[in-house]
Amino acid sequence: MKSTSHAMVFEGPGQELVDREFALPTLGAGELLVEVTCTTLCGSDLHTHSGRRETRCPTILGHEILGRVAELRPGDPPVDLNGSPLAVGDRITWSVAASCGSCFYCQHGLPQKCEQLFKYGHERLGERHPLSGGLAEHCHLARGTSILKVPDELPDEVACPVNCATATVAGALRVAGQLTDRNVLVQGAGMLGLTAAAMASHRGAREVIVCDPDEERLQWASRFGATRSVHLEPGSRRLTDTVARVTSARGVDVALELSGDPASIEAGLQLLRTGGRYVLVGSVFPSREVALPPELVVRRLLRIEGIHNYTPTDLVAALDFLTAAHEEFPLAELVVARFPLREAEAAFQHAEATRAPRVAVVPGE
Repeated sequence: MKSTSHAMVFEGPGQELVDREFALPTLGAGELLVEVTCTTLCGSDLHTHSGRRETRCPTILGHEILGRVAELRPGDPPVDLNGSPLAVGDRITWSVAASCGSCFYCQHGLPQKCEQLFKYGHERLGERHPLSGGLAEHCHLARGTSILKVPDELPDEVACPVNCATATVAGALRVAGQLTDRNVLVQGAGMLGLTAAAMASHRGAREVIVCDPDEERLQWASRFGATRSVHLEPGSRRLTDTVARVTSARGVDVALELSGDPASIEAGLQLLRTGGRYVLVGSVFPSREVALPPELVVRRLLRIEGIHNYTPTDLVAALDFLTAAHEEFPLAELVVARFPLREAEAAFQHAEATRAPRVAVVPGE
């Protein structure tokens, strides 16, 4: 195996990615080295690249990563979340962050909020662990990373987003509860929304109503399990009327808010039935405050919960869903273009210009 790895380094908004070469690491306890086979650009990558989201620079972006085990520490073979020992050559995905397992949050079921969190695609370059993002030939996995073997029958384009978009949706549906024969509202028809529609449909939802102000995005929805697609226009009552019609005016059982738009949240609250559940996922950036009438929440017995990232069990559920449903829904088509590693800057430009659900960067091409 060669002794160095190339990566495209992000030095700040407005600057093109720089091709840099790094020495491959000497592995510590619980660590392994992965040869990256594919990375898809998440919305947060685009926000960071454009300057809409702050991160510590320089860094290697990319956290939706798929790869094969390139090196293991001798005498210290890790196992995946299903208890299966890992070997060189295994095709794997892994959690978006590594957790210590012993701090307050790890001990209280919130490993994604670990006090010593190491987050792939978000770490400032350092001497000890520079290869921490997907826009590279290799990624150095830290101790405390949750790993899963990926079945060979899953195409790269389907499997790559599993450790971010798909697992986040799995976490949202975990707190949403039982979906069989339920009416579900999905607010937002981007990557998260389409994944949520497909997963809700796969879990037996009676109605899956998807809404978005972008008509082009809505054209995807019916192919991902939506029973109703509603174009949001200023002043229109179309969404309210649709929910009333299909729920006998009771409101939806579950609403998933995936856009982060305060107006969308305010509208969604009004569309829940008594006893309904509202899961907020998209609000990961600063925005204006939301008008939340407490009497509405109390009298209608509403449950409102936020999901940020996910737990290891959600990653397992996400991969199980993709394995079972990748032929049911056109998940591979959500990755609309592929670029070689050294053209990663062009991949960002393409993703911004087209607002595609996903664009892939493939080191081997």
